Amino acid sequence: MADWAVTLHESIHDIPPAQWDACAGPDAPFISHAFLSALEDSGSVSRETGWIPRHLRLQSPDGGLAAVCPAYFKDHSWGEYVFDQGWARAFNAAGGRYYPKLQCAVPFTPAPGPRLLAHPSAPPETRAVLADALRQICGDTGLSSVHVTFCQPEESALLNERGWLPRLGVQYHWHNQGFSSFDDFLATLSSRKRKSIRRERREANACGLTFETLRGKAITAEDWRAFYGFYQDTIDRKWGRAYLTDSFFPLLSERLGDAVVLMVARHGQTPVAMALNVLGGSTLFGRNWGCRGEWPFLHFELCYYRAIDFAITHGLARVEAGAQGEHKIQRGYLPVLTHSAHWLENPSLRRAVQDYLHSERPAIRAEAEALMTLSPYRKESDPPQAAQPSDSAPS
Repeated sequence: MADWAVTLHESIHDIPPAQWDACAGPDAPFISHAFLSALEDSGSVSRETGWIPRHLRLQSPDGGLAAVCPAYFKDHSWGEYVFDQGWARAFNAAGGRYYPKLQCAVPFTPAPGPRLLAHPSAPPETRAVLADALRQICGDTGLSSVHVTFCQPEESALLNERGWLPRLGVQYHWHNQGFSSFDDFLATLSSRKRKSIRRERREANACGLTFETLRGKAITAEDWRAFYGFYQDTIDRKWGRAYLTDSFFPLLSERLGDAVVLMVARHGQTPVAMALNVLGGSTLFGRNWGCRGEWPFLHFELCYYRAIDFAITHGLARVEAGAQGEHKIQRGYLPVLTHSAHWLENPSLRRAVQDYLHSERPAIRAEAEALMTLSPYRKESDPPQAAQPSDSAPS
């Protein structure tokens, strides 16, 4: 760290948007200044919610901006989607103190993307320096651990080389093979799966509903009020917690513009279901959805099939449908591996977690391989990106 300087910032607004986004790049909307500031300005992220901003800014020896990193002090493990509560319970039971910890992530957003955000003109060793800075902060501030979650495979590999513990997860993504239409996509599936999807779409579209896709300024305040009601209903049904406030979604629309894609199903003039997506580079990210009433296959139609339609129409490479849900496989979304990396300050805890992850990683790989056998694609049509999920983690 000699001649490098790292500072911690209590708000994303401490770092000018142009500087932050120069490091974040144009293709990952969730690490943009606009998205992170919407989380803070809406009160979704705050001391009160237990996500305390401590964003890193790294200055290179020549005095220029080298890197930034979205980071938060945490006194709980909610809203992360990479579960470490078992580690916390074990460490606390042994007399340790797991919280607070440092979380390098996008709050409430299980979307893979870069986390160690180096400026394009930064020296080649910048990400390694940033990784070491995270460890130093952990030790200097008395934190138990640092967690870099849903990072890129190459970031996980770099952190592993520097003593961090890699961890794998599984998500479901749809890959575009240059399809010209939804029927073109269906042609790559087995006959049985193709018929099943056509039946689901036919029944979903035979309920007297109208569908529309809204973007940016076309989404009204009334639309967002309706959407927040759906969001709360979904949370209530899952016995969860509404992490995002009602002001977050209008701020998101205002700041990300046409990158916000809201798919709506209406019965007459009344919205009965909505699905929120965010567009980044060549990917459509499915985020939140909600529905009222019983409508056959509406979830699949609005969240999966219309997302595929949108991706094909706009020439996108993939749709990321988020965490959980093996039912997505039968609808063309295949398993891929996700990555995180963890630094635990206490040597005994680090050894225990290392042993656990050493057993967990092969199990996750085996799960992904087993799930691939459920692929609906004809053998010659399996998307190559999904057939062999990227994995830089050791056994």
